[in-house]
Amino acid sequence: MKTLNRMFLLSIIPGFLGALLLSIILLEMLDLFSNIYRYINNDVGIKNILTICLYYIPKCISYCLPFALLFSVSFSLGTYQSRNELLAVFGAGVSLSRFVRPVVFLGLFLSLFLFFFEDRVVIPSFYQKNSLTRNYLNMSLSLSSASPTVLDDNNRIIYHAEYYNDERSYLSNLIIIQRDDSGRLQRRINAKWAEFSEGLWRLQDCRIFTYLPDSQRITEEKVQNFSSPEFNANPSRFRRLDRTIEEIPLIEAREVIDSLIKSGLPYRRELLGYYRRFSFSLTPFIVSFLACSLGGRFKKNILLLCLLGSLGLAVVFYVMQMILGIMAVNNYMAPLSAAWIPLVFFTIVGEFLFWTGRR
Repeated sequence: MKTLNRMFLLSIIPGFLGALLLSIILLEMLDLFSNIYRYINNDVGIKNILTICLYYIPKCISYCLPFALLFSVSFSLGTYQSRNELLAVFGAGVSLSRFVRPVVFLGLFLSLFLFFFEDRVVIPSFYQKNSLTRNYLNMSLSLSSASPTVLDDNNRIIYHAEYYNDERSYLSNLIIIQRDDSGRLQRRINAKWAEFSEGLWRLQDCRIFTYLPDSQRITEEKVQNFSSPEFNANPSRFRRLDRTIEEIPLIEAREVIDSLIKSGLPYRRELLGYYRRFSFSLTPFIVSFLACSLGGRFKKNILLLCLLGSLGLAVVFYVMQMILGIMAVNNYMAPLSAAWIPLVFFTIVGEFLFWTGRR
């Protein structure tokens, strides 16, 4: 049995590496040709273009690894089927489920590898690739933001401004709401503008509304200049994110999402990307079932049918991800469901095809 397992795994490796290499080249060419006219217009040198392509390779590996596994396993099983080698395996008393067991463990190993590879290698390299692209193409990234809302660490002070200018650390039309420990209103401050200086926000042209709980009245006071040691929120918290959730390590991504939720800002797109980190890493494990069910069903034109079958399943998977992602962002379904439904669906399809075929 060990000899059969070793033979099967060794037969998968050439197809897997070949499909992975071809897929990486295709994605690199797509990215290159989609930006080639920008590179030419900005006189980007060949060395710089190759550097960008180099940093894009880990992301391509992440995208293409499940497809390469699906193709290589289905092609190897299809080849065995066409040569009637599976008949010899079944005649030896070895079932298909036992014969393909190493593939399932390989898929599990690749899933674990993909999870850590994504967080430790793909994210830093993809961020570097995007940074270099923006730099070489003179694409400025402004950190200023419109309508920022920030909650302080103690959940007592809420800042809301019409606009934040990052170059000047400046807030226009600022509203500050202070609450006590039980969440009841203490004070509201409306300021025409505020500037961060010496570790504090300096408010200008203010109207201060203070709630008096004893008399249940609200007093109003106009002040030209106002500051308080409590108003020390770091200006970086008002900035627009300079990275997408796909460019942020897992732990930092969770902190960013928590900050967005506390501030009352839109967070569903980021939360969806966070959950997809976990679901997508299990894709190699799931496609191992699909590959085992797909490969044994082809007896003629195996290379063509396995390639078309793998491409078809990949297209359906990514289209389903895209549609469910749009629904999750627009509040039609939960981000957690949108991230895991494609994986659960293809798991069921793979199990059905596998157990309805010859075992």
